[in-house]
Amino acid sequence: MDLTGQLVLSKKAENIQAIDVRDLTSITDYFIICSADTDVQVKAIADAVRKGTPNKPWKIEGYENRYWILLDYIDVVIHIFKTRERDYYSLEKLWADAPSWIITDESESISV
Repeated sequence: MDLTGQLVLSKKAENIQAIDVRDLTSITDYFIICSADTDVQVKAIADAVRKGTPNKPWKIEGYENRYWILLDYIDVVIHIFKTRERDYYSLEKLWADAPSWIITDESESISV
């Protein structure tokens, strides 16, 4: 598993899913979606990714509210949700036609 997956897992992110959207949109190649139970944990996951990756995100959204933080690295967009908001917005269903996989301690992830 590469750095991105390790970073979100290190802060106990839950239900980590990668979605390959290359054939469906030109805005990015991959989404990584994960969730956490508290806004403190959502921020901790975002901070771990920001500080642990060699590249700075092109855009950060939602950092102040902490219920959905988006880190845009151009080729990879990372969505970090509070669990309730993830269930509400259900991005996985919006991109259901795209190939996707679950990221665990033993799986591979996407580099940013």
